[in-house]
Amino acid sequence: MKKTKADYLNETIQHLDIKKHNVVGLVEAMGKMAFSARDLNRSAKIYEMMLQDKECGIILVLAGSLFSAGLKKVVFDMVNNNMVDAIVSTGALIVDQDFFEALGFKHYVGTKWVDDNEMRDLAIDRIYDTFIDEDELRVCDETIGEICDSLEKRPYSSREFIYEMGRHLDKNGCQVNDSIVYECYKKNVPIFVPAFSDCSAGFGFVMHQSKNREDCVSLDSARDFLELTDIKLKNPNTGIFMVGGGVPKNFTQDIVVAADLLDPSKADMHKYAIQITVADERDGALSGSTLKEASSWGKVSTTYEQMVYSEATLAMPLIVGYAYHKGLYKDRVAREFQNLYQEVPVS
Repeated sequence: MKKTKADYLNETIQHLDIKKHNVVGLVEAMGKMAFSARDLNRSAKIYEMMLQDKECGIILVLAGSLFSAGLKKVVFDMVNNNMVDAIVSTGALIVDQDFFEALGFKHYVGTKWVDDNEMRDLAIDRIYDTFIDEDELRVCDETIGEICDSLEKRPYSSREFIYEMGRHLDKNGCQVNDSIVYECYKKNVPIFVPAFSDCSAGFGFVMHQSKNREDCVSLDSARDFLELTDIKLKNPNTGIFMVGGGVPKNFTQDIVVAADLLDPSKADMHKYAIQITVADERDGALSGSTLKEASSWGKVSTTYEQMVYSEATLAMPLIVGYAYHKGLYKDRVAREFQNLYQEVPVS
């Protein structure tokens, strides 16, 4: 019998709840081991330093298919508990995965051992071993287009536009209790997506701009760069927690150089830096370039930096869970960097 879409989309991905799993003892024990275990332990200790440093602004950098894989609630808890002050991400994470679920849709447990031609016929998109309904994703695209249609026609930074996505959820109802876009909207944590069109948002913008190519909402990537640099100038002491690499990694590291061009007195290298990645130097790409290499550019201090060569779904819950269960967030003051910017109301 020929299978239907319902046959494949029947078991939803469950987002890991770090609050239910106290990993402090495990991570501490890993510090007495070797190789990646000890690296992970040192990363957890560096993140602990970031959280305890009262002057440190923490920037979370995200790339890869993390939320569809079940890490969304980990990041939500970081935002909710003042464990991060700004986010720099790929568009797929923020739009196709978080905002998508905030609209009421789900990611599904799948397998890579399927006929992808059959998947296409059923309008099922495959993310490794996870499935997503293409028809529902089209609704997400259309919603972005509708938000564009509602705004004053001018260039926006990605931060500005994502703030409007949060406003849309506030006005129309968020369908989940763990949306990062909505939580950041409420907690004044800015989200930057420097390559914003490279995701479901891009399709929404195409639909919007096709109606009038001159009088339309557009994206200003240079404004993104300036606005994130504003955070560095306002709060020179910074730590970066990076998962994956690519454009978000380079974008975040580069604000040190941009700050140096604008005000050298506030252009301190990122004081703390950790990166979780499976990439290495051999492919010549930025994702695998080391944090020590970034120091040669004047971007990252080598005193408190650590690479962790691990797949994100394994390492991130341990590092964040360690910090959460040690209660390192309890006395930390929210920086609310969103308040640095003057928001323009919806027309």
